[in-house]
Amino acid sequence: MSYWTPPPFPHPAGDEPVLFMIGDVGVTNSSVILPHGRYPLRGTTWTVSNQTFVTSGTPGWAVALAIIGFFFVCVFSLFFLIAKESRVHGFIEVGVHGPGGFYHATRIAAIDPYTAQWVHQQVSQAQALAAAI
Repeated sequence: MSYWTPPPFPHPAGDEPVLFMIGDVGVTNSSVILPHGRYPLRGTTWTVSNQTFVTSGTPGWAVALAIIGFFFVCVFSLFFLIAKESRVHGFIEVGVHGPGGFYHATRIAAIDPYTAQWVHQQVSQAQALAAAI
């Protein structure tokens, strides 16, 4: 299983470092950095929409072993078909709306079952920073 590694944080205009990124949205101590500008973090509203789904099926290696094993051990090779594999598909959409009238939405691809949990934690951290200002 491979994990996605985020790109290096961009250095925003100003002296504040980017604390974390949610898709293409950067968050500093006092501002939100979007592809189309920099806005104050105070008063922002964050939304999360989970558009993921999980499918389950027999993996290809199990089918191959069942076919190959059928020639040697007939009945026991069919047990390979019991193996199931779950896959996560879809994305999590994060929206940020600010008092200055800006709105931006970004989509994060779901690569494993924990992606949605990670996105919710990042958004919670952004909301906490916005509330603390």
